[in-house]
Amino acid sequence: MAELKQHHSLLIRLGLSSDNHAISPLITFSSLSPYGNLRYAVTLFSTLPNPDTFLFNTLIRAFSLSQTPSTSLLFYSDMLHRSLSPNNFTFPSLIKSSSLSATIHHGRQVHAHVLKFGFGSDVYALNALAHMYVSFGLLGDARKVFDRMPVRSVVSWTIMISGYAQWGLVDEALAVFELLPQKNSVAWNAVIAAFVGSNRFREAFGLFHRMRKEEEVELDMYVAATMLSACTGVGALEMGEWIHRYVVRSGIDLDSKLATTIIDMYCKCGCLDKAFKVFGGLQVKGLSSWNCMIGGFAMHGKGKDAIRLFREMEKEMVSPDSVTFVNVLSACAHSGLVEEGRYYFRYMTEVHGIEPAKEHYGCMVDLLARAGRLEEARKVIDEMPMNPDAGALGALLGACKIHGNLELGEEIGKRVIELEPGNSGRYVLLANIYADCGKWQEVANVRKVMNDRGVKKVPGFSMIEMEGTVNEFVAGERTHPLAQEVYAKVGEILESIKMVGYVPENEGVLHDLAEEEGESPLFYHSEKLAIAYGLLKNKPGETLRITKNLRVCKDCHQACKLISKVYECDIILRDRNRFHHFSNGSCSCNDYW
Repeated sequence: MAELKQHHSLLIRLGLSSDNHAISPLITFSSLSPYGNLRYAVTLFSTLPNPDTFLFNTLIRAFSLSQTPSTSLLFYSDMLHRSLSPNNFTFPSLIKSSSLSATIHHGRQVHAHVLKFGFGSDVYALNALAHMYVSFGLLGDARKVFDRMPVRSVVSWTIMISGYAQWGLVDEALAVFELLPQKNSVAWNAVIAAFVGSNRFREAFGLFHRMRKEEEVELDMYVAATMLSACTGVGALEMGEWIHRYVVRSGIDLDSKLATTIIDMYCKCGCLDKAFKVFGGLQVKGLSSWNCMIGGFAMHGKGKDAIRLFREMEKEMVSPDSVTFVNVLSACAHSGLVEEGRYYFRYMTEVHGIEPAKEHYGCMVDLLARAGRLEEARKVIDEMPMNPDAGALGALLGACKIHGNLELGEEIGKRVIELEPGNSGRYVLLANIYADCGKWQEVANVRKVMNDRGVKKVPGFSMIEMEGTVNEFVAGERTHPLAQEVYAKVGEILESIKMVGYVPENEGVLHDLAEEEGESPLFYHSEKLAIAYGLLKNKPGETLRITKNLRVCKDCHQACKLISKVYECDIILRDRNRFHHFSNGSCSCNDYW
């Protein structure tokens, strides 16, 4: 800007400060360069007696990218008052500004001007309009714009596919995708990402396999990142490893985002060593990569390793953010490092100036509650500067169940249910607390409230990947093609582990509000079915990797330890909260979960 001002002074001395052509480069730099000054650009513009359409377009675009996008509309209005006609460069930026407004009112007026000024066939303006309507959730209007386009670009199709997905209409997104005559990697990525974003991972895998089979489409970094997220969601390690190898073999640029996605995939598929190897091999480690690796140690219960990595991050002069400390505090909570957790809770404010958010307070509640310090956890909740959310209250409720505190559990349970009246897990947990104390009337009351509110229990399911295919098992169901063999194997497993001391742990299934129901619900929880399938299909001694949507119960935890000993195989189980690595009769959590 200092150099630009010198040029400006030269133009003034030469008498060219009012010449549109001479001043145009200065306005362009001031308004659009990251080193510019938008206020100075407006000052330059105001000195011009007759600014042209190009200069108006420049400022309209600049304000569409600024913190005050509505100012673009004021410049457009001024432009019309000066009897200047907009051109095809005017409307895309103007529509973008309209999409950032509080209402659609201005956007509809701009849409009318697009048609009035003869740009109803301009694909850039129409794409911007479709995107604007999507941003307001007006998918019917967006579809009308899309359907009336004389020519559609790849961007046009992507806007509609992603737009439907953004608002949860994944099947409609797929329907638009199927209409696309020639499907390139951008379109494939959009539709696969739609299913991944809706946690419909099996269909995402189906689309990915179809892409590789039907179309001559190269797997680029965007599709790779999307599919790695799908692998993360279901614990599909084999597919994740294949994509990682493809990325390396194809020379795809391993930017910070893709590297972090690979690290996250390995962490959440139970391969912490491979995740750390990828992390260690990065020439430049961005903050997201550090956060991901610290979070990986946290979910595997390796609190000291997480703290050690955090210290290394500070030595590398990488400044932590709010997410970093959520991961550090979570690592302390999963490992029982109470004093360390207290220290880092203070440290983030005193040293890094990061004020605790709800997530940090929730971690502290979880840390203290898991350690049995229920009153201290309650004190944290009472002294939070904001209203506690369901996460913090839910952590304390779960601890009340573990430590048998009926009075506090009843109070917290009612509070968390009011915060999340549609979450079946909250009712189940409170009912289990009542059941443990033999208060069956209260259990019945919880059931009645659930029925009156139409709350349905979430079925437990577990997934295991075998030979590149993800197999899903639901508690008590027999829909799998090998269901008969799987159930027979479960029976064999139970008999085998009873020989080494297995006694069914009935806690949590004394009543019919258990999270996983069905025939003999205790014996046929979904992770037992997945383990049985794995033992049927795997070679002896191979590691079983299982992903479960609910927290593993005490009975299954005990059974997994004994199965790992009797069958001489490691079992890596990722439940809703963390990882459990069962080996030779013990678990990595040391029964602290």
